[in-house]
Amino acid sequence: MKAVLLVAGAGERLQPLTATRPKHLLKVAGKPLMQFSLEALKHAGITEIVLITHYRAEDIEHCFGDGSELGLKLSYVRQPQILGTGNAAAIAEPFIDEEFVLIYGDLLFGQDTIKVVVDKFKNNNQPAAVMGVVAVDHPENYGIIEQTTKGAVKRIVEKPEAGKAPSNLANAGVYVFTQEIFDKIRQTKTSIRGEVELTDAITMLAEQGQTVLSAELSKEDWFDVGRPWDLLDANLWALKRIKHCVLGKVEEGAHLNGVVSVAASAHIRSGAYIEGPVFIDEQADIGPNCYIRSGTSIGKKTRVGNAVEIKNSIIMDGTHVGHLSYVGDSILGENCNLGAGTITANLRFDKNNIKMKIKDKHTDTGRHKLGAILGDNVQTGISTLFMPGIKVGTNTWVGANVMVQQDLPANSTAQLKQTIEIKQKPTNNNSQKTTHNTS
Repeated sequence: MKAVLLVAGAGERLQPLTATRPKHLLKVAGKPLMQFSLEALKHAGITEIVLITHYRAEDIEHCFGDGSELGLKLSYVRQPQILGTGNAAAIAEPFIDEEFVLIYGDLLFGQDTIKVVVDKFKNNNQPAAVMGVVAVDHPENYGIIEQTTKGAVKRIVEKPEAGKAPSNLANAGVYVFTQEIFDKIRQTKTSIRGEVELTDAITMLAEQGQTVLSAELSKEDWFDVGRPWDLLDANLWALKRIKHCVLGKVEEGAHLNGVVSVAASAHIRSGAYIEGPVFIDEQADIGPNCYIRSGTSIGKKTRVGNAVEIKNSIIMDGTHVGHLSYVGDSILGENCNLGAGTITANLRFDKNNIKMKIKDKHTDTGRHKLGAILGDNVQTGISTLFMPGIKVGTNTWVGANVMVQQDLPANSTAQLKQTIEIKQKPTNNNSQKTTHNTS
């Protein structure tokens, strides 16, 4: 059995993080998101995988190559245009000659997740399709299955109105199909979004009398990553599941509590206090006298200076966090440089949920603690302050003492204008001169 992995999307809702990389290569606990899917496929005994790419396809190919380092055989097919999941699946048809697994590449799976779906297919006289489903708290945000009285899938309802969902079982983006799915995709009409939807083809299979079964997955072994704050939850999810080990240099006087990974070339200086789960990658330089709190991943060639506190955050490769800074519930892209005393505020006075602007719409994140999301190559001056839920585009500079209260676009600068009043000290004759300097 082969697998098809859909990794063509641009991840627009994850901007600015996806301005410089596909969302599938965003890292949690030191691994690209799609690597978790590849490893789960291998665990299910599937080693030949066709990857459907489009946005920054060369980045994905460069990252994984032929797959030999993971014990896999990978091949790549580019989707010329983003025309939906059905169109992406159809592109794989020339490379598939039997039943196959198809999964969405921006999901996180536990090691046994794909195996559950494959086993359901093999143990039920090979139905036309088996789809993974997972129980969710807010069905209105997902594609929800409606089942027959015998437990087969009757149809998939995309984002039903609140209170009108036929069940609470959401499409988990993991399938096993026979070749019949390709015929149904060819018969599927373009949706109002101008795309060919794979879920419409599955519904057509069921409506035409083919057996489509569901395999319920554990909610703890499935994670959907679609928005920036989802990455923080995904990072914690991954940190709790990886095998931790301390290989790098840990100076006397540094304290590691709980499960902590320190890569072989990383350096933890005296006075650093680290509470796991935490992941620290190669050539990272941490401390002295800093505080790394749980839920944090720190990338390659990073620098965390003296008297810095980092909490529940992702710090990407090559980023430097200047001394006396606080980074909480935030994501810093690659090669950022924070001036001394940079603060990411992460809590409102009223303790209400924090909103973040996603595709020009302010969206409730469902979190009462959320800091800043910085794209690659952002630089800040001393004493820069980011208010909760702020996003900053790539290559942007923020000057000293600026309080950032709104999102900043890429390739911009934000400077503080101020008027300084300089008075000369009184002389013996009580005369006084005043000058004004505006900068």
